[in-house]
Amino acid sequence: MTTLLVTGGAGFIGSCFVRHILNRNPNYKIINLDALTYCGNLDNLNDIKDNPNYSFVQGNICDKNLVRDLVKDSDCIINFAAETHVDNSIKNPSIFLETNVKGTLNLLEAALELGIERYIQISTDEVYGSLDKEGYFSETSPLSPNSPYSATKAGADMLVRSFYETYKLPVMTTRCSNNYGPYQYPEKLIPFFVSRLLNNEKVPIYGDGLNVRDWLFVYDHCEAINLVLHKGKVGEIYNIGGNNEKTNIEMTNLILQMMDKDETYIEFVQDRLGHDKRYAINSNKISTQLGWKPSTTFEDGIKTTINWYLNNPEWINNVKKKKRS
Repeated sequence: MTTLLVTGGAGFIGSCFVRHILNRNPNYKIINLDALTYCGNLDNLNDIKDNPNYSFVQGNICDKNLVRDLVKDSDCIINFAAETHVDNSIKNPSIFLETNVKGTLNLLEAALELGIERYIQISTDEVYGSLDKEGYFSETSPLSPNSPYSATKAGADMLVRSFYETYKLPVMTTRCSNNYGPYQYPEKLIPFFVSRLLNNEKVPIYGDGLNVRDWLFVYDHCEAINLVLHKGKVGEIYNIGGNNEKTNIEMTNLILQMMDKDETYIEFVQDRLGHDKRYAINSNKISTQLGWKPSTTFEDGIKTTINWYLNNPEWINNVKKKKRS
């Protein structure tokens, strides 16, 4: 039986991946390592917690001894564990360095020592920096991060690359565009805005609202990672995008429309420091080499996502209570 060590598996994308991989590969065993910081939530996995092939360990990837013990019992590592929110990285960069860089190094060292079969680093399109109105980032685009968050993710990516080039560790890296879907922590745009509108509060939009993001449905992302795990070429990087570019104001208006609210609920606020103008990535490599493409249309995905939050207000409230505690 193949055993996957999934780090950060109680977070948004990680928990969706755990669920997805158990559905797609029911003979796999999953060890989920998560520190359960404010955005890690075991409620995300209530539906599979009793699966005999699933186990949870609370702990931090910065704990070398714990990491080594778990890697010893694993065949592959998929590293989702990271501090991710840009605003938080601006306020407190040091914790991002600790988790995103030093934690990744711990995983790589254990993987090398214990002979892991495959290591997948889950990264982000933000490591490439910002684009103007035209063009797309490819896997060969230079890294040019503009926030402490993206800088630490870029640093982790470089460590992963170095372990392949120096030690021939069987690594692969994926870089995705903005994910959306159920179970996303309500500091991110969609669940944050839905939660505020449920309370009849205004939604804040940075600057002019014209910053552009490419939106990818989370389970399409999970299937892409599944393909990389099984068919990806060692040492390679794979961009994963949804081909759904929307300005922040467009996304806001979609949410308002679905919740029967008007534009009086919009409040423009001072722009974020170092706010990247546009992200857009070229996914041709994973499409042509591994046969992946998104299976969820943006129209279906956004309706599914917003309706999930509207139908699960208790989930949002429980998450918020956890952060305050």
